[in-house]
Amino acid sequence: MTTARVLIIAGSDSSGGAGIQADIKAVTMLGGHAMTAITAITAQNTLGVQGFHPVPTAMVLQQIDSVASDIGVDAVKIGMIGSAETAAVVAERLSRPDLAQAALVFDPVMVATSGSVLADAATIDAFRALLDRAMVATPNLPELDALGGEEAVLAHGCSLLVKGGHAEGATVIDRLLETGEGEVARWEAPRIDTPHSHGTGCTLASAIATGLAQGMPLEPAIARARDFVRLSLHDAPGLGQGHGPMGQQYVRNDGLFTGPALNQITLPANDYAVSVAFYKQMGLKQIVDSPDNGYARFEAANGVTLSIHVGDVAAGGATAYLESGALDAWVAYLARRGVRFEQMPKDEEWGWREARLADPAGNRLCLYQAAEYRRYPPWRI
Repeated sequence: MTTARVLIIAGSDSSGGAGIQADIKAVTMLGGHAMTAITAITAQNTLGVQGFHPVPTAMVLQQIDSVASDIGVDAVKIGMIGSAETAAVVAERLSRPDLAQAALVFDPVMVATSGSVLADAATIDAFRALLDRAMVATPNLPELDALGGEEAVLAHGCSLLVKGGHAEGATVIDRLLETGEGEVARWEAPRIDTPHSHGTGCTLASAIATGLAQGMPLEPAIARARDFVRLSLHDAPGLGQGHGPMGQQYVRNDGLFTGPALNQITLPANDYAVSVAFYKQMGLKQIVDSPDNGYARFEAANGVTLSIHVGDVAAGGATAYLESGALDAWVAYLARRGVRFEQMPKDEEWGWREARLADPAGNRLCLYQAAEYRRYPPWRI
């Protein structure tokens, strides 16, 4: 397997919540190799940006040349660019033959989560050259307004992911737009109520770039990146006094890859209370408690989950769960090769999409896709 090579051109965040630091965490946790060209150094924390020092344009370019000439680049993510001069030079450099084929995700960073301004008017004006080169731009709503709106961005020929995190309401809506086609995809999900959202835009753009570098089409790359961001929000460690960092490092075994992850098993139980007490004594953390249904779920330190179900005693024993980020394609692949399913992929009321079958020995298997709903269902304790 070839490791996806992602070049990140962005500023450094001394608090580790956003910028280069968030980018590296996202690329690494999704299986890519992160390389960097740092455009600016900031002194910042969860309360705001206390200092900003642009890196000279020549040094930014030298960083790009160093990694491109040796390791190579499959995708590029651009965040905080630092200056108008750097924006123009980077756009020209990315159009040269050795980098022209690399997918470019442009996150036009202008304002930090804390409200600090990170791009002046001249730099925003210079974004046009980067939009001309980008495969997709990922502005939030205030940034989109500063760029002139949807039609102004689409006029550059790139795709546009309109992020809805800054909109009002309990539901966050993200929309993918294409030039000449308008909206081609949208994603809706309940808003996650947390102050620890520093670095969401950086993380999303880098996660998309990683997917593109791994050969994923744009739409599924965005879908996986959104799942990664939402899980990182759920996993936020709660650091700092203001807008704290997310928990990218805790997104593990969550079925974000095409290949199957063995991350859940359900065991039969005779006595609900006794079984719950036993697994809590074993050191597992209970995350679902549904005694009326005879069902409880526990989480291990590595993110794998285990459930007990009183009703499964009569149903025939344990069920092993294999999760894939491309469930339907995986099931179709297996079916074409003679694997017989008792249930083809089906959306269940608990938020999972499941297919069911048995192995040659009669053991029960569930192939499924759940994203955040395995560890973070709405009814999580």
